[in-house]
Amino acid sequence: MSQIAALQWNVVFADPDENARRAIEQIEMLARSGVELVALPEAFLTGYCARDAQEARRISIPRDHAAIQALQMASDRLGVTIIVGFAEDCGSHLANSAAICIPGQPTEVFQKIHLPELGLDKHVEGGQEFRVFETPIGRVGVLICFDLRPPEASRMLTLMGADLIVLPTNWPEGAEVSADHICIARAAENKVFFLTCNRVGEENGFHFIGRSKIIGPKGHVLAAAEADETVLVADVDLTEARNKQNVTIPGVYETAILASRRPELYGLLVTEPDPRR
Repeated sequence: MSQIAALQWNVVFADPDENARRAIEQIEMLARSGVELVALPEAFLTGYCARDAQEARRISIPRDHAAIQALQMASDRLGVTIIVGFAEDCGSHLANSAAICIPGQPTEVFQKIHLPELGLDKHVEGGQEFRVFETPIGRVGVLICFDLRPPEASRMLTLMGADLIVLPTNWPEGAEVSADHICIARAAENKVFFLTCNRVGEENGFHFIGRSKIIGPKGHVLAAAEADETVLVADVDLTEARNKQNVTIPGVYETAILASRRPELYGLLVTEPDPRR
């Protein structure tokens, strides 16, 4: 059994050092209570609501920034895996990224793949690779915010062996269906643990709704937040996600999450979309 946590917090816009300092202070307390993985929101280090391309560039930081290095050092020192979002300066372009700080390993980075027309995402390039990371508590896949909406993204991570999918997010008003329903469906349809970590507060005209959740592989909610700053903690046994068989009545009513798939019939899923639709 392991403890995982989500820090549903507000963000200081364009101040990565202060956001990292505050996060590390809380993670130190959580580590003392036995928490082994902590997730923070999308773009937590930098802020998200860039008003134009110039501001998006101004708030972005490289993946070797001092704030990310400080979080990696905290991960190494405390033995806690830390997943945190940031606007990434890649030199030739920007990305909406998450740093994955695993104790004793080099910092990894996942770049958001599916992009909405909103804030930072209007000025970045989409990522090109799904990633699953080996951590001390199990296999962890990472998506960011709108990556939740296409069901194929969560299914890809499941097929790659993820026990837990972590979703740093910035859900503003209007995204309630993602916070309240879609994340639960993704957990249940893939039989994986799911952790969503949203932010709260106001930023450049947007209000964020919170509603972070930690969800079990049968779709049951283990911990949930409302709209205020909250630290969510739940006990999980990630090995539960490796049994993809649902047994309601043994030998009478059973379903296989992955073995029942018919990929030979799914060709339309990987064709180019019709721009008229």
